[in-house]
Amino acid sequence: MQLRDIAWESLKRRRGRFAFIVTALMLGVGTVVALVSLSRAMQADVSDELDRFGANIIITPKSRALDLAYGGVAVGGLTVDVQDLNTEDATLIRTIPNKRNISAVAPKVVGTTEIDGKRALVIGARFDQEPGIKSWWQIDGRFARGGDEALLGTEAAQNLGKHSGETLALGGRQLRVAGVIAPTGSIDDQAVFVDLGLAQRVLGKPGKVSLIEVSALCRGCPIEDIVSQISAALPHARVAPIRQAVAAREQAVRQLTRFTYAVSFVVLLVGTLVVMTTMMSSVTERTQEIGILRAVGFRQAHVARVILLETVVINVAGGLLGWVAGSIGARLLGPALAQLSSPIPLDPGLLVLAVVIATLVGVTGGAYAAARAARMDPAEALRHM
Repeated sequence: MQLRDIAWESLKRRRGRFAFIVTALMLGVGTVVALVSLSRAMQADVSDELDRFGANIIITPKSRALDLAYGGVAVGGLTVDVQDLNTEDATLIRTIPNKRNISAVAPKVVGTTEIDGKRALVIGARFDQEPGIKSWWQIDGRFARGGDEALLGTEAAQNLGKHSGETLALGGRQLRVAGVIAPTGSIDDQAVFVDLGLAQRVLGKPGKVSLIEVSALCRGCPIEDIVSQISAALPHARVAPIRQAVAAREQAVRQLTRFTYAVSFVVLLVGTLVVMTTMMSSVTERTQEIGILRAVGFRQAHVARVILLETVVINVAGGLLGWVAGSIGARLLGPALAQLSSPIPLDPGLLVLAVVIATLVGVTGGAYAAARAARMDPAEALRHM
């Protein structure tokens, strides 16, 4: 009879006890798999939400500010060496090595002009790109679609006395108000958004751009790399990431990862103790059997291998069942518990992780029991016969 046969027969005789270990391992490994799946899904969801939120890179013209003082009294500042941006710069952004990570490029020109006899802030924009930058806008009406339409901020609409569907005159053209933007708490509330080309002509800035907003899908590539690449493509511009968005994402990722590791460590420690306790109890009950094996010539290594084989079989089964339970649990409960926007897909890669974790827990928990069984004196068997 081979060692694996002895181990298998032992498992069949004590199926109730070993079923308890398998269940405990299934719950422990399943918890780890579920936590890892949720953590990854939440990280991806946070990244997607931040990417959908809008611009995370701002490009402005380079300039140099001089502080002026006269007689020791500060009298203001002077901006010199201003290097203009133009509409061609927005095209160059699409040529960087990480261009696949650029979801929207929105050049803007900003200025003030008379609209229906009232001074108003005008922002020229490309309406085909603006939804990717300001996807969080809530609009009474709809988004502007062409050069003959405009969008109004809340305060601008009140100042001009305009509502969605009405018209306003700008640059000798009648523009239809496609929608009014709900209050944002930003300068957008005071702005009249019109087509970029029209705004450049009305403001006397043909081909010029005041700033460029870029929405970069940064998952899988550091935003700093994109900033460096844009800076190289536009040496006359100042390229700056919106640090709040980057810091929020990174902080969320770190917190999720630390929480997952901490809970997983506690769960696996408890699982190791359960395996160790149960296997020690099994060795104690099998004193006669182990003693007889030693008496008929089995070496210490043989006895230890029998115990470890039983442990490995139990833990591989627990790992497989844990992966199934954890994956299904995360898939069913994840969207509700973590408020995810999409279901969590099954990850076959976690299957290997689950089996490896379960095997390590089993070997760690069963090692002491195996060593104790191997050191048992053959004379112990005579006391139980």
